[in-house]
Amino acid sequence: MLLITPSLAIDESEIQESFVRASGPGGQNVNKVATAVQLRFDVRHSPSLSEDVKARLLRLAGRRVSADGVITIDARRFRTQEQNRADARERLAELIRRAMEAPKVRRATKPSRAAKGRRLETKRKRSKVKRLRRADREFRG
Repeated sequence: MLLITPSLAIDESEIQESFVRASGPGGQNVNKVATAVQLRFDVRHSPSLSEDVKARLLRLAGRRVSADGVITIDARRFRTQEQNRADARERLAELIRRAMEAPKVRRATKPSRAAKGRRLETKRKRSKVKRLRRADREFRG
């Protein structure tokens, strides 16, 4: 079980992991041991998530999601398979946590009468300054 929040956990059967050779640090090991992890999670067919969370998750995942709704996370930051596996799982959990946060509902507002007045007054002042400059230039010639 991958624990996302106290009330939500993803079953191991919903996550596929494959191990591939990673580039980068590792010395001679890098050519022999498959330490990088490719984690796949099928969002569209997951029974653990609600429909609105699925929609937000697909939008948040961006280019990490395939056409059939499978999120692929590559983890190759560390030298060991265990650390990369934990990193990939934590990144998936964080992505799901972010998708679970419902966006704030925006309420339309109007500027107050006083705010409109202040805006118009500053426009009048600015206009006056520019008008005075223009008159000054005409006298200098």
